[in-house]
Amino acid sequence: MHLTLRHDDPLALETALLALPFFEDGWKEHELFTALDKRLGGILLGLVKSEQWKAKKGQTLSLHTHGKIAPERVLLVGMGARKDFQPSDLRGLGARAVKSASTVSARSAAAMLPSVEGQLHDRAAQFLAEGLLHGSYRFDKYHTGEKKKPFTVDDAVLLVPVEIADAGRLDGYKRALSRAKVISEAVQRARDYINEPAAVATPTEIARRAEKMAEDKGLTIEILGPKECKKLGMGMFCGVAQGADEELRFVHLTWSPGKKKDKTPGRKTIALVGKGVTFDSGGLSLKSSDAMLDMKVDMSGAAAVIATMGALADLGCPHEVHGFTALCENMPSGRAYHLGDVLHSMNGKTVEINNTDAEGRLTLGDAITYAKQACDPDELYDFATLTGACMIALGPHIAGVMGNDTTTIDRWLDSAKLAGEEMWHLPLPERLKEQLKSDVADMRNTGARYGGALTAGLFLKEFVGDTPWVHVDIAGPASTDKEHAHVAPGGTGFAVATLVEHLVPRE
Repeated sequence: MHLTLRHDDPLALETALLALPFFEDGWKEHELFTALDKRLGGILLGLVKSEQWKAKKGQTLSLHTHGKIAPERVLLVGMGARKDFQPSDLRGLGARAVKSASTVSARSAAAMLPSVEGQLHDRAAQFLAEGLLHGSYRFDKYHTGEKKKPFTVDDAVLLVPVEIADAGRLDGYKRALSRAKVISEAVQRARDYINEPAAVATPTEIARRAEKMAEDKGLTIEILGPKECKKLGMGMFCGVAQGADEELRFVHLTWSPGKKKDKTPGRKTIALVGKGVTFDSGGLSLKSSDAMLDMKVDMSGAAAVIATMGALADLGCPHEVHGFTALCENMPSGRAYHLGDVLHSMNGKTVEINNTDAEGRLTLGDAITYAKQACDPDELYDFATLTGACMIALGPHIAGVMGNDTTTIDRWLDSAKLAGEEMWHLPLPERLKEQLKSDVADMRNTGARYGGALTAGLFLKEFVGDTPWVHVDIAGPASTDKEHAHVAPGGTGFAVATLVEHLVPRE
């Protein structure tokens, strides 16, 4: 789908469908609403009354214009109360425009950028553009026959009304559009990785796709196999992988802006670590069938990291960034690691296994150790669908954030808020480390039932050392079974938008 920026009179725009946003407060008196009602012969006000459309957030009303204005159809989209408005809400506006147009087999769609207060214009334009692009996303490669419904929209327009399209702002809108295209591509790449069946998205295949992306984006990449990982002493990672027929892969992607660190003020070396369990059966601590059904999503952290690395290259990130993903399956077999086994980690710590379904922290522990040795990062971030306990605490839409450095955590949470991704700071109470004590090894891999997300974070902390570190448990928001605004069912690509916001400053 081709996306362009236009600055025209909305009612004169030649398009199959035009989405117009209105806030609850004052929509009836809005100049555009009254002009539209007049051009349509006064039917609009009666229609919104009969349909009880009140511009509530997400509320829509569609009508055909019958040639009375240039757009063939108009979609009114409620934005809720202006005081509650966030620029990220505009992703939903853009997605609704494109999806509504495709529903009626239209070839074009447009969404108008509302006038926003303060210095939010560029950010609002970016989010609206992202929504338009995300509205076209669907993972339907395995659909056939009538179920494979064609997506019809070829052209989408981000419309800036003439009254807010002064020359100074237009350059900013154009930059926002370019940034949105890069971020949307990365989010959708992550979604594709997650949505593939586990029999397709194997460790080898994900590594192959990462290699292809690295070639396309100008990244460097190193891929390690079982022999190399065993030689390095990755006993936890190799232990998790040993029950599967599919071989493990360890992927190290690197983006460098090409300048010496000491000559670039503020430049940092950043490590991103993503959990890459491409299918999690639970191992010998076997999950139930229902719990196992969506376990192809257990590599969502790796998907976010790999996809983000491509976006950082496209946008010219000023930092040196390394992306690490330990890719494997967790399967039951005669070779699988046992409960009661003691695994030797890469940093020398020994771990007693009391639950083979707590495998993600084992793979991450070795990946974090490798990351620290490989690039000596100034900051380290990990992303993982790590614990159901985090979902119990925060629900299905909010990621849990833990770490060892308050300043770094606060900066990360600020970036998440700006990117429109919901995250919440959780503690790492030292008292809970008691739960990880073992009589036969340095520690166990799980604690008691209560506080499970926190003990998982405390386990990872043992491998981080003094490096400023942020752990993001994305077990809830990594996937969804329902369509919502700009998010289609399946993998969401969560954390990509925040990573770009955090690592690439706006011009």
